[in-house]
Amino acid sequence: MSEKREGAVPHLSAEEFRRLGHRVVDWVADYWARLESFPVRAAVAPGEVMAKLPAHPPEEGLDGEAGWEAVFRDLEEVVLPGVTHWQSPSFFAYFPSNASGPAVLGELLSAGLGVQGMLWSTSPAATELETRVLDWLAELMALPASFRSDSGTGGGVIQGTASEAVLVAMVAARDRVRRVLGRDAEWVAYTSTQTHSSVLKAALISGVARDVADSVHLRQLDTDAGYALCPDALERAIREDLAAGRQPFFVCASLGTTSSGAMDPVRSVVEVLGRTGFTASGGWVHVDAAWAGSALVCPEFRALGEGLEGVDSFAFNPHKWLLTNFDCNVFYTRERQALLNALSVMPEYLRNAASASGKVVDYRDWQVPLGRRFRALKLWLVLRHYGARGLRAYLREHVRQAELFAGWVEADARFELAVPRSLSLVCFRLKPLPGEASSDTDARNRHLLERLNASGKAFLTHTVLPGVDGAPSRYVLRLAIGATRTEERHVRAVWEQLGALALS
Repeated sequence: MSEKREGAVPHLSAEEFRRLGHRVVDWVADYWARLESFPVRAAVAPGEVMAKLPAHPPEEGLDGEAGWEAVFRDLEEVVLPGVTHWQSPSFFAYFPSNASGPAVLGELLSAGLGVQGMLWSTSPAATELETRVLDWLAELMALPASFRSDSGTGGGVIQGTASEAVLVAMVAARDRVRRVLGRDAEWVAYTSTQTHSSVLKAALISGVARDVADSVHLRQLDTDAGYALCPDALERAIREDLAAGRQPFFVCASLGTTSSGAMDPVRSVVEVLGRTGFTASGGWVHVDAAWAGSALVCPEFRALGEGLEGVDSFAFNPHKWLLTNFDCNVFYTRERQALLNALSVMPEYLRNAASASGKVVDYRDWQVPLGRRFRALKLWLVLRHYGARGLRAYLREHVRQAELFAGWVEADARFELAVPRSLSLVCFRLKPLPGEASSDTDARNRHLLERLNASGKAFLTHTVLPGVDGAPSRYVLRLAIGATRTEERHVRAVWEQLGALALS
């Protein structure tokens, strides 16, 4: 390490950074290689990690390589025991949170460049690379041409998460309807009971909903028997609100709900909005495809996106199922001016000739925060490394594995599918025993999940699906296949373990 003098700031030299950087990359590569040796879910008690950390910050910095040895030791002894291993091939919980070599290298490049890409002028490459990469992605997914930057009116932007995307869409929607009507109103947004909680949070943040129980200004509508948004229920709700003097302005449809992977009928929703006058008043329909949107890369799954040409915005998370590490949400709109109208603020210290010319994109006006990282680098490297063929092969293999698992469930008299398989998501449970109360069936399924997860060999999560036609709700296990390194052997292993536990 370099010689230090009293009062000097102990920056790493280029050579020191190079040596440590090599070691960190080696550590990550070794971590990926030994993922299967760890219990998938962290087996620590609350406060256990903090108890291993000093109560006070260090006065002195690390002293040479010996000091960094302590860092790597702490990674092994403090950090790893408290990590739930989302990259484990036996991680089947929630939805996946992919990471891949190209994406991690892109993240490293982004961190090393340290770009603040709020304006085109603050780093033209950060803006123009993002614009081109998102047009590539729109082409790969066969999205409507109106979502591309070269449409003249639309375009894409990388947000942090789907939650940020829905908030941006809701704020833009309210502003657009306000401009069309020329007045303020008592606003009403619509979604289904199965839509992600981010829609409720967006309504709270934007002031549309008064509190979490506000069912007047955020209408969470009942679904059909397959847990998809019911167009007839949406139409009734809109007409009721118009008759009561309230103003419908925003609808969020889902492609791949969190609980069951349900697909809302986007085309039918758009037709309802046209019939009710919602569209004519400037109302906005947003499609949240956070998990399932990646599947549109495969031509055989594009029927899921029927009707997207009639929506105002569409968002999905490459950080879920497209090999791009968190955070990376892709948000497309066919009316970028609506975002600018709602979100653009121009203090004097941000004024510059390029922005004033109107010839450049300033992505700060397409999002909630001002600052933004160079996230396009990791998506760019993923698309370049895997190509369309590699991405399709990856997605198709996970769907194939889910088909296998669903078939095993259907062939076993002890289990049943709770809903039909949705892409790579399988929702299943132990069947009710003859004469068994629904609460007892739920308890058996809960116990099965707890024992499976406690084993450390795999990690699944659950949901509760509402009953249909007066039937009781059901506690359901979810197997979400999508981890970068998951192979058929991992899926077979978790099925065999579930079968063994069900016997004990």
